[in-house]
Amino acid sequence: MLNRFQNMKYKRGFGIAEVLVAALVLGFLYLALLNMQKGNREALLRIRGRDGAVEVAQNIMDSLRTVGIAGLADCVKSDDEGKSCERKDSLFWDRGRFVGGNNDGTNRARIIYTSEVTFSPDSVYTAEATSQYETVRHVYAKRALVKVSWPFKGSTQSIDIEGVIR
Repeated sequence: MLNRFQNMKYKRGFGIAEVLVAALVLGFLYLALLNMQKGNREALLRIRGRDGAVEVAQNIMDSLRTVGIAGLADCVKSDDEGKSCERKDSLFWDRGRFVGGNNDGTNRARIIYTSEVTFSPDSVYTAEATSQYETVRHVYAKRALVKVSWPFKGSTQSIDIEGVIR
Protein backbone atom coordinates (compact mmCIF):
# COMPACT_ATOMS: atom_id res chain seq x y z
CA MET A 1 0.00 0.00 0.00
CA LEU A 2 2.85 2.34 0.68
CA ASN A 3 4.22 1.64 -2.79
CA ARG A 4 0.90 2.63 -4.39
CA PHE A 5 0.88 6.07 -2.66
CA GLN A 6 4.48 6.70 -3.69
CA ASN A 7 3.57 6.05 -7.37
CA MET A 8 0.59 8.50 -7.17
CA LYS A 9 2.97 11.20 -5.99
CA TYR A 10 4.80 11.12 -9.32
CA LYS A 11 1.65 11.14 -11.49
CA ARG A 12 0.63 14.76 -10.89
CA GLY A 13 0.09 17.24 -13.80
CA PHE A 14 -1.88 17.40 -17.03
CA GLY A 15 -2.22 14.62 -19.51
CA ILE A 16 -2.21 14.97 -23.27
CA ALA A 17 -6.01 14.74 -23.43
CA GLU A 18 -6.49 17.67 -21.03
CA VAL A 19 -3.97 19.79 -22.96
CA LEU A 20 -5.70 19.06 -26.28
CA VAL A 21 -9.14 19.90 -24.88
CA ALA A 22 -7.80 23.16 -23.42
CA ALA A 23 -6.18 24.08 -26.77
CA LEU A 24 -9.45 23.30 -28.58
CA VAL A 25 -11.46 25.50 -26.20
CA LEU A 26 -8.97 28.36 -26.56
CA GLY A 27 -9.12 27.98 -30.35
CA PHE A 28 -12.92 28.33 -30.33
CA LEU A 29 -12.65 31.40 -28.08
CA TYR A 30 -10.09 32.93 -30.43
CA LEU A 31 -12.34 32.35 -33.45
CA ALA A 32 -15.28 33.90 -31.60
CA LEU A 33 -13.19 36.99 -30.78
CA LEU A 34 -12.08 37.30 -34.40
CA ASN A 35 -15.68 37.07 -35.60
CA MET A 36 -16.76 39.71 -33.08
CA GLN A 37 -13.90 41.98 -34.17
CA LYS A 38 -14.93 41.60 -37.83
CA GLY A 39 -18.52 42.57 -36.97
CA ASN A 40 -17.31 45.59 -35.01
CA ARG A 41 -15.13 46.71 -37.92
CA GLU A 42 -18.04 46.42 -40.38
CA ALA A 43 -20.30 48.38 -38.04
CA LEU A 44 -17.64 51.09 -37.73
CA LEU A 45 -17.27 51.30 -41.52
CA ARG A 46 -21.06 51.56 -41.94
CA ILE A 47 -21.27 54.32 -39.31
CA ARG A 48 -18.38 56.23 -40.87
CA GLY A 49 -20.00 55.98 -44.29
CA ARG A 50 -23.29 57.29 -42.94
CA ASP A 51 -21.55 60.11 -41.07
CA GLY A 52 -19.80 61.13 -44.28
CA ALA A 53 -23.12 61.11 -46.14
CA VAL A 54 -24.70 63.32 -43.47
CA GLU A 55 -21.76 65.73 -43.81
CA VAL A 56 -22.09 65.84 -47.61
CA ALA A 57 -25.88 66.37 -47.41
CA GLN A 58 -25.54 69.09 -44.79
CA ASN A 59 -22.86 70.88 -46.86
CA ILE A 60 -25.15 70.81 -49.90
CA MET A 61 -28.10 72.12 -47.90
CA ASP A 62 -25.96 74.87 -46.35
CA SER A 63 -24.63 75.95 -49.75
CA LEU A 64 -28.17 76.02 -51.18
CA ARG A 65 -29.37 78.13 -48.28
CA THR A 66 -26.43 80.50 -48.78
CA VAL A 67 -27.13 80.92 -52.50
CA GLY A 68 -30.87 81.20 -52.02
CA ILE A 69 -33.64 80.51 -54.50
CA ALA A 70 -32.52 83.31 -56.83
CA GLY A 71 -29.19 81.56 -57.41
CA LEU A 72 -30.83 78.33 -58.48
CA ALA A 73 -32.08 79.61 -61.83
CA ASP A 74 -30.22 76.98 -63.87
CA CYS A 75 -31.63 74.12 -61.80
CA VAL A 76 -35.10 75.29 -60.88
CA LYS A 77 -37.67 77.74 -62.21
CA SER A 78 -40.56 79.22 -60.31
CA ASP A 79 -43.14 77.06 -62.09
CA ASP A 80 -41.28 73.70 -61.96
CA GLU A 81 -42.96 70.79 -60.25
CA GLY A 82 -40.09 68.71 -58.92
CA LYS A 83 -36.99 69.50 -60.94
CA SER A 84 -33.88 67.62 -59.79
CA CYS A 85 -30.15 68.18 -60.10
CA GLU A 86 -27.48 65.55 -59.59
CA ARG A 87 -23.88 65.93 -58.50
CA LYS A 88 -21.12 63.61 -57.34
CA ASP A 89 -19.03 64.31 -54.28
CA SER A 90 -16.24 62.31 -52.72
CA LEU A 91 -15.19 62.36 -49.10
CA PHE A 92 -12.05 61.04 -47.46
CA TRP A 93 -11.36 60.01 -43.90
CA ASP A 94 -8.22 58.99 -42.07
CA ARG A 95 -8.42 55.34 -41.07
CA GLY A 96 -5.81 55.62 -38.34
CA ARG A 97 -2.12 54.88 -38.31
CA PHE A 98 -2.39 51.18 -37.43
CA VAL A 99 -4.87 50.18 -40.14
CA GLY A 100 -2.49 50.45 -43.08
CA GLY A 101 -2.50 52.53 -46.19
CA ASN A 102 -3.79 52.22 -49.70
CA ASN A 103 -1.70 51.29 -52.72
CA ASP A 104 -0.95 54.96 -53.38
CA GLY A 105 0.89 55.31 -50.06
CA THR A 106 -1.85 57.26 -48.29
CA ASN A 107 -3.73 56.18 -45.24
CA ARG A 108 -7.15 57.25 -46.47
CA ALA A 109 -10.29 55.44 -47.44
CA ARG A 110 -12.34 56.93 -50.27
CA ILE A 111 -16.09 56.79 -50.55
CA ILE A 112 -17.84 58.31 -53.54
CA TYR A 113 -21.17 59.82 -52.58
CA THR A 114 -23.80 60.55 -55.22
CA SER A 115 -26.13 63.33 -54.26
CA GLU A 116 -29.41 64.20 -55.88
CA VAL A 117 -31.21 67.42 -55.03
CA THR A 118 -34.90 67.64 -55.84
CA PHE A 119 -36.75 70.95 -55.64
CA SER A 120 -40.49 71.21 -55.44
CA PRO A 121 -42.61 74.29 -54.89
CA ASP A 122 -44.93 74.26 -51.95
CA SER A 123 -48.23 76.10 -51.94
CA VAL A 124 -47.30 77.48 -48.54
CA TYR A 125 -44.42 79.39 -50.15
CA THR A 126 -46.41 80.87 -53.04
CA ALA A 127 -47.62 84.46 -53.00
CA GLU A 128 -50.48 85.42 -55.27
CA ALA A 129 -51.68 88.88 -56.10
CA THR A 130 -54.70 89.58 -58.25
CA SER A 131 -55.47 92.83 -59.92
CA GLN A 132 -58.07 93.93 -62.42
CA TYR A 133 -55.76 93.03 -65.30
CA GLU A 134 -53.81 89.96 -64.21
CA THR A 135 -53.01 87.47 -61.51
CA VAL A 136 -49.38 87.18 -60.49
CA ARG A 137 -48.06 84.16 -58.66
CA HIS A 138 -44.61 84.24 -57.14
CA VAL A 139 -42.84 81.31 -55.51
CA TYR A 140 -40.50 82.76 -52.91
CA ALA A 141 -39.24 79.47 -51.48
CA LYS A 142 -38.74 75.88 -52.55
CA ARG A 143 -38.68 72.67 -50.60
CA ALA A 144 -35.34 70.92 -51.24
CA LEU A 145 -34.81 67.21 -50.74
CA VAL A 146 -31.16 66.12 -50.70
CA LYS A 147 -30.64 62.39 -51.20
CA VAL A 148 -27.10 61.11 -50.73
CA SER A 149 -26.23 57.54 -51.79
CA TRP A 150 -23.03 55.54 -51.40
CA PRO A 151 -21.99 51.93 -52.03
CA PHE A 152 -21.41 49.61 -49.08
CA LYS A 153 -20.70 45.88 -49.36
CA GLY A 154 -22.46 45.37 -52.68
CA SER A 155 -25.55 47.40 -51.81
CA THR A 156 -26.46 51.06 -52.02
CA GLN A 157 -27.09 52.94 -48.80
CA SER A 158 -28.80 56.35 -48.77
CA ILE A 159 -30.02 59.12 -46.51
CA ASP A 160 -32.46 61.99 -47.12
CA ILE A 161 -32.35 65.51 -45.71
CA GLU A 162 -35.13 67.98 -46.42
CA GLY A 163 -35.25 71.73 -45.95
CA VAL A 164 -36.64 74.98 -47.30
CA ILE A 165 -34.61 77.26 -49.56
CA ARG A 166 -35.73 80.89 -49.60
